[in-house]
Amino acid sequence: METTELIKLGDEKLFHTYNRYQIVLDKGDGVYLYDKNGKKYLDFGSGIAVFALGYNNKKYNDALKNQIDKLVHTSNYFYNEPAILAANELTKLSGLDRVFFTNSGTEAIEGAVKLAKKHYYLNHNNSCDGEIIAMNHSFHGRSMGALAVTGNAHYREAFGPMIPGVKFATFNDYESVEALVTDKTAAIILETVQGEGGVYPANKDFLLKVRELCDKKNILLILDEIQCGMGRTGTMFAYEQYGIKPDILTVAKALGCGVPVGAFLAKEEVAASLVPGDHGSTYGGNPFCAAAANAVLQIFKEDKILDNVNSVSKYLEDELQKLVDEYDVCLERRGKGLIQGLELSINPKDLIAKALDNGLILFSAGTNVIRFVPPLIISKDNVDEMITKLKKCL
Repeated sequence: METTELIKLGDEKLFHTYNRYQIVLDKGDGVYLYDKNGKKYLDFGSGIAVFALGYNNKKYNDALKNQIDKLVHTSNYFYNEPAILAANELTKLSGLDRVFFTNSGTEAIEGAVKLAKKHYYLNHNNSCDGEIIAMNHSFHGRSMGALAVTGNAHYREAFGPMIPGVKFATFNDYESVEALVTDKTAAIILETVQGEGGVYPANKDFLLKVRELCDKKNILLILDEIQCGMGRTGTMFAYEQYGIKPDILTVAKALGCGVPVGAFLAKEEVAASLVPGDHGSTYGGNPFCAAAANAVLQIFKEDKILDNVNSVSKYLEDELQKLVDEYDVCLERRGKGLIQGLELSINPKDLIAKALDNGLILFSAGTNVIRFVPPLIISKDNVDEMITKLKKCL
C-alpha cells in the first residue's frame, strides 16, 4: 500500500494514543531508517533507547532466525535453555542473584513493586500497608501500578484512584526523601538517570545517601534502568558508576533490541519473597525473547559496545556543549554516556519536526528538552552528521 493509504487506514483502525508523524517507516540499516518512499533518516532516538545495536545486525538477526526454527514459545512450567543462559549472564553483569523475565519495562516495574510489597508483608507480620517513596518527574510506565509510582500528575489524573501508600520526593534532594520515611516504608524507587523527566542523572552524593538510608532502615532500593541501563551510560548499568547496588533492578528496552523483553532482578534474600503462585507471565522469558537477550548480551561483549559508548559519548557531549555556547535558544547540556539532553528556551516540538524533514530522528523529554539516545554503535562521523542537520534547524 502507498504511504497515504496506510496512514489513512492506521488513523481509522488504531487507537489515537500517539500523535504520529506522517511517515511510515519501512526498513533500517546500521544507524539509519528508511520510510516507504525511500527517504533516509539518521536515527538518534533508536526507538526510544531500544535499538542499541542498530538495525539489520547480522549476528542478532541470525540468532533470532535460528531460534525460530527451533522453538518460539513454551510454557514457564518447563525450563528452556535460552532463558537460563540469559538469566545467568544478567546476574553476572548486575551482581544480583535472580531474574524474572517480563514482556516490557512496565511489567518489570509491576513485578518490582509487587516484590517489594511482598517482602514488606513477610517482614511486618503479614501487613499490607507497606509504602513506597518515588520521585517527582519520574516515569516508570503506564499500567496502573507503574503509573502509581510515576511522578507526573498529568499521567495519573484520569485513572485514579492509584494504589495507596505512594509518596513523592524531589529527585537529587536527599532531605526530601528522608522526610518521607516512616516505619511503613517498604521501598524507594528511582531512575538512576531520569529520562522522560528531562535527562537528569542522579547526583552521586544523593544516591549514596539513599542507599545508606535504605540499609539503615531495612528499606528496599529499586533502581529503574529500563532506559539508562544496558550500556547506555558507558557501563552495563549506570549504578556501577556510583559504587552501589540496588536490591531490585528493572531493565528492558535494549535488553531485546526490539524484541519485547524486560526483566526485574533482585538479591537472593529479596527474591525469595515470591513463591509459586505470587507472580507469572505467559510469554515472559519464552525461548524466542530470551534468545534475543542472549544475542544482545553476546554481541555487547564480542563487538566491545561499551568501548564505543565511552569513545563517542565524550565527543557527543562536547559537540552539544558547543551548541549551548553558540545558540541562545540552547540553555544546557546534561546526561551520561549516550543518553543526553539539550534543554531549550522553547518547546522543542517544531524543532524536532524540522529535524525530521531534514532526515534526523530526535525525541523530546520533559517539556523543553531534546533527548539524544542513538544506537550505541554510532561513530563520531554520525555525531557530525547529526550536528550539521540540527544546526540547519536551529
